[in-house]
Amino acid sequence: MRSGASMTASELRANIYRLLDSVLETGIPLEIERKGQVLLIALKEPPDRLDRLIRREEFVSGDAGDLVHLDWTREWKP
Repeated sequence: MRSGASMTASELRANIYRLLDSVLETGIPLEIERKGQVLLIALKEPPDRLDRLIRREEFVSGDAGDLVHLDWTREWKP
């Protein structure tokens, strides 16, 4: 579901659980058009963007200051 996704109440009814799960997983609100008005289904408190980061084992995590004293001479190729 993209940001600002808008649909009718009938479309919501046909896929309600999948759409609600999508709002929970992505934090992207869902707009529903009903009787000329727009309703919004959204999380009460938006998720922290850092919580959605994918863990990458191949990258360094920790204090950047610890990298200052590493010896990279074997890795460096001019």
